[in-house]
Amino acid sequence: MTEEKIKRMLDACFLAKRIRDFLPELPDGVKPAYIQYMDTIHKLQGNGVQRVKISDISDSLAIPRPGVTRTVKEMEERCYLKKISSDEDARITYIEITVKGEELSEKYDKNYYSRLCRYLDGISEEEADSMINTIEKFYKVMSERRVDIE
Repeated sequence: MTEEKIKRMLDACFLAKRIRDFLPELPDGVKPAYIQYMDTIHKLQGNGVQRVKISDISDSLAIPRPGVTRTVKEMEERCYLKKISSDEDARITYIEITVKGEELSEKYDKNYYSRLCRYLDGISEEEADSMINTIEKFYKVMSERRVDIE
């Protein structure tokens, strides 16, 4: 791959990050990560994970556990999530979305993305899959190798 192509890939990633600025404004104190975490919990549950743990969110998002723990704590303080201790093993804590969290998720995730579908009909499923796979692969390579530029 040429240096110019690498620069264009990085520029495209920057543009992708800027696209998030077009999302609806969140209420005061709500971070975009809150929506992402609730979406991840829904996906995990949809994939058969009955009781979601912090480690499940961490693994799914490829984010270190301490960061996930911190965000989950913030969300719990704002009543978007609640923690439930396991009856079998007190060391295990499960995460559930509260009614308040579900309302936030519904408004800023499910409703918004379903409305966005009609504007993106010019992008095929194959193009979207290719973009997703390429960005995920690029992220994995960069995060695993931590390229030394000195």
